[in-house]
Order: sequence, then structure tokens, then C-alpha cells
Amino acid sequence: MYQSKSYEVRDIEEVYKEIDELSRDYPQSRKVFLADGDALSLDTEYLLALLEYLKKSFAKLRRVSLYASAQNIINKSSDDLELLYANGLNLIYYGVESGSDMVLKKITKGVNQSEIIASLNKASDAGMKISATVILGIGGSKYTDEHIRESAKIINETKVTYLSTLQLGLEEDSKEKFYKNFSDFTMLDDHEILHEQKRFIALLNTSHKIIFRSNHASNALHLAGTLPRDKARLVQELAVALDVGESAFVPKVFRGF
Repeated sequence: MYQSKSYEVRDIEEVYKEIDELSRDYPQSRKVFLADGDALSLDTEYLLALLEYLKKSFAKLRRVSLYASAQNIINKSSDDLELLYANGLNLIYYGVESGSDMVLKKITKGVNQSEIIASLNKASDAGMKISATVILGIGGSKYTDEHIRESAKIINETKVTYLSTLQLGLEEDSKEKFYKNFSDFTMLDDHEILHEQKRFIALLNTSHKIIFRSNHASNALHLAGTLPRDKARLVQELAVALDVGESAFVPKVFRGF
């Protein structure tokens, strides 16, 4: 998504001006997302200043969120994360992608499973809610079992608040780089993807509440429920769809990445 952009820290006064404009146009806003893709890597003092300015600018503000990675959570101290949470940063979006160390290496994620688990627990211990994403099919046919088993392990050993599954899709301009790093990759079809999803949900055994969604534009089947309460229903819906076949799937013409 961000391959065409270079990372740079904007002058905070420029950001304040944008907040001023947005607060005039949308004074009733309750939620703010801090863009772009690596906002948590900003210095804690910079983020605290932004959070304070947002609170002054939006009287009804209830949620501030951003993307986060294992690397920039690990690089923050627990005290910093708790301070950010206390000042209004209460939700992070986190791409788990896979729990398999082999798959993580092949997709050049830059972290391993233990680091993902540690970072997620560090964020949740600070009080933050976590919206985590797992990508179905990203292990290809060779690593499908390992991908699903180890991805479920991450969710079972952490306390994510929201969980989504997306379905792998490769744009033309990214295929060459992906296959260069993952030369033994074979794309799964929709049936294989849904078998993965069925196994994934079946392996989840968390006791805390997780809001689950699989309704991204990429998904062959849209699902929604609350875990662990709806686990059996979700597995059954997948089993029925697999029995019915393609007529039960979202037509490919309506899907995107």
C-alpha cells in the first residue's frame, strides 16, 4: 500500500492546521484515525501533543486509532504505551498476517511469531483495544496447515478485541516481488481458502470476547459473529457453504483487494 511513499515526520504545526479545518467541517466527530501507515513510530511526545490537540478540537471525541506494527510497539516502553492510552489512543489496527515463522520470513514481515505475541500483549496490557487481521491463503498450498495452526496460536495467546480475516489477492505490480521472495508459493482457490477459514475458527479457544468479521471486499464468504459464543455457528456456515459450492460464494466480479 505504501511502497510509493517515503516515511517522513510532518511539522506538527501543519497537522494542527489540518485538525483545525477538520474540526470546523466535522465538529460532531467522535472518531479520529491517525494516518498514514506507521504513525506509532512517531516520538511519544509528538503523539501526546497530537492527542491533546485533538481533545481540544473535537468536543465529542471518543476514539483515536492508528496502524501499529510489532516493531513500533516493541520500540515503545510500557510506560509510553500506558501514557498514550491515558491520553486517548485507545485502538490500534494490527496486521498479524500469519503466525507461521516460515511464512512471515517469506513475506518479509520483519518479525517472528513470538515478537507478534509479545507486542500484542504489551499493547493490551497498556489498555489498548486491538483490531487484528489474518490473511487467508498467504501460506499458499505448501504452508496452509502451519499458517492456520500458528495464526490461531497467536490469537489464543493474546487478547485482541476485534479479529478479521482477509483473503489474499496479488495486484499485478506486486506479484513479481512476492514470488521472488516466496518461490514455492501456490495460490489457493476459494474452496481451499474457506477450508482454511473453517480450520482457523475451529482452532480458536479464547475465553474473552472477540468481535469477528470476515466481510472485506476480498472475502469469498462474508461472516460475522462474536467469539467464543458464535464459534459453532460460524464453523457450520462455512461447512454449508463448502457443501453448496461456488453458488454460495461472493461472485468474483464483486470482490477487490
